[in-house]
Amino acid sequence: MPRFNMSWIYMLALIALIAIYFSSNGQVGGSATRPATYDSFRIFVDKGYATKVVVNSSERRLKMYVNPKNIRDVFKASAKEVGPDPFLDVSFGSVDKVEEFLLSEKKAGKFTGTLSYENKSDGGFMNLLINIVPFALLILFWFFIMNRMGGGGGGAGGVFNVGKSKAKMYEKGGELGITFKDVAGQAGAKQEVQEIVEFLKNPQKYTDLGGKIPKGALLVGPPGTGKTLLAKAVAGEAGVPFFSMSGSDFVEMFVGVGASRVRDLFRQAKEKSPCIIFIDEIDAVGRARSKNPAMGGNDERENTLNALLTEMDGFGTNSGVIILAATNRVDMLDSALLRAGRFDREIHVDLPDLTERKEIFQVHMKPIKTDKTVDIDFLSRQTPGFSGADIANVCNEAALIAARRNAQAVGKQDFLDAVDRIIGGLEKKTKVMTADEKRSIALHEAGHATISWFCEHAAPLVKVTIVPRGRALGAAWYLPEERQITTKEQMLDEMCSLLGGRAAEELFTGHISTGAMNDLERATKSAYGMIAYAGMGDKLPNICYYNNQEYNFQKPYSETTARIIDEEVLKMINEQYARAKQLLLEHKEGHNRLAELLISREVIYTSDVEEIFGKRPWVSRSQEIIEENERVLAERMAEERAKQLEQQAKEGQDKQPEEHQEGGKA
Repeated sequence: MPRFNMSWIYMLALIALIAIYFSSNGQVGGSATRPATYDSFRIFVDKGYATKVVVNSSERRLKMYVNPKNIRDVFKASAKEVGPDPFLDVSFGSVDKVEEFLLSEKKAGKFTGTLSYENKSDGGFMNLLINIVPFALLILFWFFIMNRMGGGGGGAGGVFNVGKSKAKMYEKGGELGITFKDVAGQAGAKQEVQEIVEFLKNPQKYTDLGGKIPKGALLVGPPGTGKTLLAKAVAGEAGVPFFSMSGSDFVEMFVGVGASRVRDLFRQAKEKSPCIIFIDEIDAVGRARSKNPAMGGNDERENTLNALLTEMDGFGTNSGVIILAATNRVDMLDSALLRAGRFDREIHVDLPDLTERKEIFQVHMKPIKTDKTVDIDFLSRQTPGFSGADIANVCNEAALIAARRNAQAVGKQDFLDAVDRIIGGLEKKTKVMTADEKRSIALHEAGHATISWFCEHAAPLVKVTIVPRGRALGAAWYLPEERQITTKEQMLDEMCSLLGGRAAEELFTGHISTGAMNDLERATKSAYGMIAYAGMGDKLPNICYYNNQEYNFQKPYSETTARIIDEEVLKMINEQYARAKQLLLEHKEGHNRLAELLISREVIYTSDVEEIFGKRPWVSRSQEIIEENERVLAERMAEERAKQLEQQAKEGQDKQPEEHQEGGKA
């Protein structure tokens, strides 16, 4: 039997409308009409049946409207069947003859109606067309609406599909073409998710020991660190169905749609079990619920979150369905979502360290043609704090810069220019500056360089420039040490280095300018963080006022404490400002030579500063720390590699007896 289709109903409705039209004798607008001969017209008028005659001289046709009392005599039907104004459609030969006849009938008292004229064309075909077109348009509109409601013309956005999940499904994760080899660095995060892949491939290994599959894993980290890439690699390695969607895909203008989409997503996932559900940017739907709905709680968002919580760990079972989610705002998520049983693991995907940046550079530089001058170790040192996405952008920018100068390969200077471009912005060599402005900027940047050179814990200088970049009129590049913790002395040295530019302006130009706004902003934020969060103040030691409660509208300290914090911050900044001025006065001649060199060359490097001030006494210590970190990381990677090889060898030995046994049976 053919399958039922909605088109059948549409065709039946169209046939019924046409049948109704013709069965009602061409009834138009509720009134019936019937053709008649001119002799019949004369007879009906002579009998007094006519109430009004409308003559169309262009088509030589007339309409005779019938008296309601005589409808049955003319149409052989009741008044209800023919409508309120039925008429006869009559063809005639001469308008003059019709006028003479009606005039004589009126004199005889047999025609008491009115005579009028019309010139519009009212052919039968046009009459039929005018009556059919509205129905046809209505039917076409109905087809369009039903098609959209069914999602046929609008993809998954139909009205009937509004509650359906928008997740994009990959039947096999391998379709994405991404594996763990494409994810450089993040060794700890990869080890965590590799266990999930292993469970999907070989669940019996864990269930035999009484273990259960983890229901979910939350990938947490700054933007651009590779959370989404890691989830794609999990799908590619596991080779199971993979549902991918964003947290915002649950949000819709209709009430209850979000919860419906959550239920539909898990229904599809259970049918494809074992599988993986990946929800990117889950904070869009999983934000902490309001304790006071009257203060702006969003009921629709909370209903969606409740549905998600129920599906993840409710009375129903989701055997074989693993949920991966990614966010960079874990502090905003609801505590019920983070508990064990829903997201059993919280995997931190942090910014890459030195060794991991080197691995990321190696991955992104594979398709790029490089020359012998490119040093990956040096580039890794030059990009502290860069995420994986930033490093990919550096490699792409370097290739574009090399292509712009028609080079055959990408060189070391291209990569350095790309780093400068990303950090500071595009060079603006065409910006016009007066001699006084240029000297003021040179003194400012030389002040930063001088202070950082003589502060033990300040970051080592790489280069200084007074060429405008982006919104900055000058810039200094440093190579900071990668620290896990930061001491008060280190933060004070960095603050002193930030204030060196303003101090140099005041000492050597006699006035201050707006050029130090960014430095002052960073120094002020650092000081408030030290006093209010890190407990490094003299009057407020060991106190932390950090508060991450979303719906707490009050400061966690009194007005008296706020005044003390302000006083402590002001005191700390003023002390470091005075220290910066003292250092500049002690090294006045060197600072002046450095500023003059900047004015003449616009860019100076570490070697130039070293030639003026001598070797920095703390460089060797910083280098030792970096080398020690590299040595420790290399040893750890070697140990992990040896363990992996040992495990692979052991698995190979376990498989050999089974293969021999199968061969014997054959």
